[in-house]
Amino acid sequence: MSRLSRPPSISAVAKIALFAFVSPWLWGLISPIISPYLPYALRRATPDDASPYPEYECRPHHYSTELVSLDPLLIYIENFLRPSEITELLEAGESAFSPSTVFKNGRLTGTPDRTSSSAGLPRDNPTVDCVLSRAQGFMGSMIDPNKDDIGPPQLVRYTAGQLFNKHHDWYDTPQPTRKGMRGHGRSWNRVASFFAILEDNCKGGETWFPYIDNTHSRRDDVHHLWRAHEDGGLAFKPVAGNAIFWVNLHANGTGDDRTIHAGLPVTEGLKTAMNIWPRKFYD
Repeated sequence: MSRLSRPPSISAVAKIALFAFVSPWLWGLISPIISPYLPYALRRATPDDASPYPEYECRPHHYSTELVSLDPLLIYIENFLRPSEITELLEAGESAFSPSTVFKNGRLTGTPDRTSSSAGLPRDNPTVDCVLSRAQGFMGSMIDPNKDDIGPPQLVRYTAGQLFNKHHDWYDTPQPTRKGMRGHGRSWNRVASFFAILEDNCKGGETWFPYIDNTHSRRDDVHHLWRAHEDGGLAFKPVAGNAIFWVNLHANGTGDDRTIHAGLPVTEGLKTAMNIWPRKFYD
């Protein structure tokens, strides 16, 4: 191995990084070289950073999965979110809640079919970024990080009497990129969905997939997490920290009607969840 191919020592990296923070110009030159050897937080930092967030470490996180349906693909994820992440996500979005809307006739509009409240989450928040990275890692090669986008995350909150009638997350036709969006000049659609529960202090509020059925026997320890709905399909109980993942599109890019789902009415209490809608871009 040549000297040039050997990674720098930790002490050397620390000294270079410290000096580079004094010189933004030098940092721009050498950061691509030493970046693989820096901690995650320092790798993302720049000399001009004025982050409102304290130092944050995105640590590896272990969760378990249960394959509910193979076609269409639907996976139940237990312990997708840490309790501390739930607290931080709620804090990040609490002040932004407003009545939920749907995309109809080319614009966002309110509807009695969706009566919850929603809040966008800031992607520069380190906890949000960490959870999005986890979601992207879960998807593997389904999206290309150099071409596609994990999408802007959204909190959604249901109180007593609120619901979201049957709907699908994919668009009938791929959407054009709008100002400020990644993928300028290309169209996109929601290739998949994550629906993660943050608060489950409620009765009712199940997520119902009327066209997804699981005729196979389930593990006894997960039997309580979903049930056969009386009108067909499966209804998933809201459990804080857990999530559902499903694929929205067929291989040819068209929407899969079998992923139609509904947020059943909350009869008492409050349910808060997080939507992540990864975007697949088309040339």
